[in-house]
Amino acid sequence: MSVFTGWRAALRIARRDALRAKGRSALVVAMIAIPVLGVTALDVTYRSVEPTTAEKLTAEMGSADALFSDPGSGPMDQSVTGDNYGNVSDTPPSEDAPPLDLRTAFPQGARGISSQSVPASVTTGYGIADVDILEFRTSDRMARGKLDLVDGSFPKGTGDMVATESFLKSAGLHVGSHITVRGPEQKYTITGAVEQPDNLKVKALYADPGAVIAPWRTVAAHDKKVLPPNASPLTWLVTANSGKGVTWPDVMAANKKGALVVSRQVVLDPPPDSEVPLIRTLGRSPTVGTSGELSAALITVVAMAVLEIVLLAGPAFAVGARRSRRQLGLVGTCGGDRRHVRAVVLSGGLVLGGAGAVVGVVTGLVLTMVFRPLIEDQAGHRFGSLALHPKELLAIAVIGLVTGLLAAFAPAIVASRQSVLESLTGHRGVRRSSRVLPIVGACALALGIAIAVLGGTTGSSGKVAAGSVIAELGLLGCIPVIVGMLGRLGRGLPLSPRMALRDAARNRGRTAPAVAAVMAAVAGSVAIATYMSSSTAEWDYEYTPMLSEKAVVLSTMDAKATERLPLARAAVERNMSPTGRPAEISRVWAGSDCNIYYEENGCGSLELVKPTGKGHDCPLNSKGAKALAERLTAEEHRSMMHSPACMDEQYSMNTFGSDGSNIVVGDATLLRTYVKLDDPAAARALDAGVPVLLNQAFAKDGEVTVKAVHRYSPKDKKNRADHPGPAKRTTDRMKVYVAAAKYAETPGIRMIMPEKTAQRIGLHTAVYGSVYAVPHRPSDADTQRTEAAIAQAGGGVYVQSGDGSSGRDNIMLLVLTLFAGVVTLGAAAITTGLSKADAEADLTTLSAVGAPPGVRRTLSGFQCLVVALTGVLLGTAAGLVPAVALRLIDLRNAMRAMRLDPMESAYTPIVLPWATIGLLAVVVPLLAGVLAAVFTRSRLALSRRAG
Repeated sequence: MSVFTGWRAALRIARRDALRAKGRSALVVAMIAIPVLGVTALDVTYRSVEPTTAEKLTAEMGSADALFSDPGSGPMDQSVTGDNYGNVSDTPPSEDAPPLDLRTAFPQGARGISSQSVPASVTTGYGIADVDILEFRTSDRMARGKLDLVDGSFPKGTGDMVATESFLKSAGLHVGSHITVRGPEQKYTITGAVEQPDNLKVKALYADPGAVIAPWRTVAAHDKKVLPPNASPLTWLVTANSGKGVTWPDVMAANKKGALVVSRQVVLDPPPDSEVPLIRTLGRSPTVGTSGELSAALITVVAMAVLEIVLLAGPAFAVGARRSRRQLGLVGTCGGDRRHVRAVVLSGGLVLGGAGAVVGVVTGLVLTMVFRPLIEDQAGHRFGSLALHPKELLAIAVIGLVTGLLAAFAPAIVASRQSVLESLTGHRGVRRSSRVLPIVGACALALGIAIAVLGGTTGSSGKVAAGSVIAELGLLGCIPVIVGMLGRLGRGLPLSPRMALRDAARNRGRTAPAVAAVMAAVAGSVAIATYMSSSTAEWDYEYTPMLSEKAVVLSTMDAKATERLPLARAAVERNMSPTGRPAEISRVWAGSDCNIYYEENGCGSLELVKPTGKGHDCPLNSKGAKALAERLTAEEHRSMMHSPACMDEQYSMNTFGSDGSNIVVGDATLLRTYVKLDDPAAARALDAGVPVLLNQAFAKDGEVTVKAVHRYSPKDKKNRADHPGPAKRTTDRMKVYVAAAKYAETPGIRMIMPEKTAQRIGLHTAVYGSVYAVPHRPSDADTQRTEAAIAQAGGGVYVQSGDGSSGRDNIMLLVLTLFAGVVTLGAAAITTGLSKADAEADLTTLSAVGAPPGVRRTLSGFQCLVVALTGVLLGTAAGLVPAVALRLIDLRNAMRAMRLDPMESAYTPIVLPWATIGLLAVVVPLLAGVLAAVFTRSRLALSRRAG
């Protein structure tokens, strides 16, 4: 019999055995299919969520051939992509010159549609909201791809608009609603809902050209109380009539007239460098190379997923081989040798592995298509297309098939070594556990951790992936010893958990692979969750807030609007549920009011003079900063960045109308409401007229220096009468209460000055508004209701709310976490199910000796719990290895950036995702145990055992 004949017979036996044991075969296929499914879905999602150059052009210009704009620089030479240009003439165009009519730069016979935006305040279903209105003919075919209709119809006249779905949702409106553009008080009807495929979260309104801006200008020309619209320059989408698009000669001709052009045809098929004048003049600009490789996190997770296929399918084939041991014994009685027994088991791996690979790839594609809208919503943009790369999908299927064969290799060796008598009688024989394997496993674990850490410190994601896999294999080798120790934990426990622990220890050959499978699945989840939570903590650290997150500020710059502050406060208190009393604040300035007079040298300035020397100068912003950065560790750099001297370099925003000085006039209520400084000594200082300094770097010997330059506008008759003569400079030193260092991070405030102190040193003050503490950030509806109430009272009062870090969303990490979680649950359920199937004979014996039906249920539940819990705990430890190593790569990159720019943050924390770990370590094992107990039959008909 030839080799091919033997394998053909083995494949036929494996196929028939798979069809005969449909339940077990389905479990094996599921074991292989789940990881293949996850990797397939990841590959398709990753490729689809990253737009191609053609898709970016479609998002920018729709189906048009080119986008024309006027940068106002006159004749120019531009780059191929339009992201850079240089003036041809050394003389810039006059500011009084009329804007370029871009239509004169179009290729002959070309057709175009214009786009122009204007910020506006409009009525909503809740009140009033600020939104951008774009005059753009949305019904034109050139707009397709840039803007798509979702519901309703496009505008049919100047009284119609369409809105993005995000705006309709936030404004409480729908198709058919009416809105009013405030100021000109023009009314419009929303006829449709649209979306920008490249930005699903944008809030905007669209009207036909001439529907908003021109009528607004007409109203403003006749009514001086109406401000004219602050419209952006016109841009044009252009389609050529040649059928060849806008060519490079067309682009250069438009450049001579002062137009900047982004042409689809030119970007996708660029001309040679010799035909680009800008390159001849400036040379080719260095471009940032884009790598076709996946991110370090993705590489590591995929590598662990391949290992997981082996670990998941290994126990399945081991169980299958034991359940088919009588059939394998018959092969021996018919003249088959060990080679034929191995071939039968390996053929089972080939048949079921191939089925699992195909099912996994197909199911992964189907699930990606089903969940595509959810993924697009999370990503914030539509897929240009569902990117299917046949070679990659084929490689994933082949990897699943090959690793399925590898998973069947060890069971094939074990089955071939069994004697024919053992196979026919069903006796497993007595085998001692290997003493060498745990030692090798411990060494591999240490080696893998060392390689992963080395990869993290050298920036090699390949070493991180290799080290993580080696460490997991090493931990796998230690599992039999760990499982063997479980039996000792059962002393003193009730019957069912004691039997479950001893059964797990006694049947290590069955328990260890099942634990390994769960461990592999959990390791990926923990690795992703740890990396994700650590990155989120880094984003939060680097985020610079303009206002405290749980604060609402009412402000006004108009003396007349100040009279309406009580009504505005009532609106806030009614709609935003603030906690406690509001803090009343005033702004302070020197000379003329800079918030009213904007003419040159027409207003004063006020600043805190920062002393020099240690504790006052930021070392990271000095001449020797780069040399210092070379010596600093990441933790030392973080501490220095958060010192008051360096915090001032980061938090210098003008939030409370303080003209850059960040000095605010207020009382002790502001300390409690906004600063969160509940200190009786600070409150007493303010009552006594002593300012409270929040940034101690500005204090020296308990005093600060305030420098004021008084300038007066000729129109400011009152100030000139009170203070005649030229601008006056004063420098005052005053005693202050210095707050603790942590309060230097307070956004927008550097020092709180009492009213009487400001008056004493000759400064001017005026009521600015109120500051409220709120339990959570106000919703869009709350803000719109408040602004509507303020507008109804006469307007002039502005509402500002704090916002949290905006860097929390990372679509790829979110998708990785989703798929890893699915694999975790699937692995826990299927592997424990296989363990239960393999222990069926023991359960039958338990029923035969008279055990109550409930014991069978609880025993199955605790067996499942033991496997799941042990696997989860080991997987958590294994998952921390790649997570920590990947964060070391991030740390290395951050330290490199910090040494180039010492003010760059090098903070790279490692934050454990306790919620995810708790879910995996507690909820998943308990759920698996409960489900196993519920779905276990209490009574089972006894069956005759072979032999």
